[in-house]
Amino acid sequence: MKTTDLNELRQKIAELYPKRDRGDLKERDFQAHVANKTVDLYRAIIKERLAEGETIECEHHTIWTHFRLMSSILREPAQQATSLFLTDRNLYRVQSTILPNQPPTADSRDQTVVEVFSLDHIHAVKKRLQIRLGEVLLGAAFGAGAVVFHGWLTITAPFLAGLGILGVLHGLLRPTRWLEVELVNGSRTSEPILIYALRKASAKKLVRGLQERLSLSCPA
Repeated sequence: MKTTDLNELRQKIAELYPKRDRGDLKERDFQAHVANKTVDLYRAIIKERLAEGETIECEHHTIWTHFRLMSSILREPAQQATSLFLTDRNLYRVQSTILPNQPPTADSRDQTVVEVFSLDHIHAVKKRLQIRLGEVLLGAAFGAGAVVFHGWLTITAPFLAGLGILGVLHGLLRPTRWLEVELVNGSRTSEPILIYALRKASAKKLVRGLQERLSLSCPA
């Protein structure tokens, strides 16, 4: 794809913002259009880098912010957008910083980084999990506040205590889960290759594709 085509995609994304401000687009429709057009832009950038005969087999897109995934790319500042594209030869990763009210551009303006990892350099796909420490601490704070101030909060104290207990339990019993793509020794990456939102069909397809490649390269 030519640079002019990429600029056209960027322009289409930028044009959505004044439409939202004028009320021509509802917030939900605006978010959906921006997300779809941004993915189109990332995909176009990857297609520029494909070798002859190389095609995208599957892709997976996530937004990560403040220790949790968001369905919208516009609700909180400084969100990290990550797109993974799997071909029969490589795994491509696009990472960008998404800021509200600033159209994604997939270049130096939003700190976009594009990396390519040969499938021959992928060693394994490992499961990872982490207790939601933020939720545990917040729940504990709610519970402690309910106990300390129960004399002044006779009505709301039981509610706060219950909310705190639920927060602690949720943080402990529902840890954040993700997968890490491990590379062979000596392979370099700016940061670990992580796969979030594992329940999404696109994540399952991506992982299945990676595992199939690994089974072919390391037969039993």
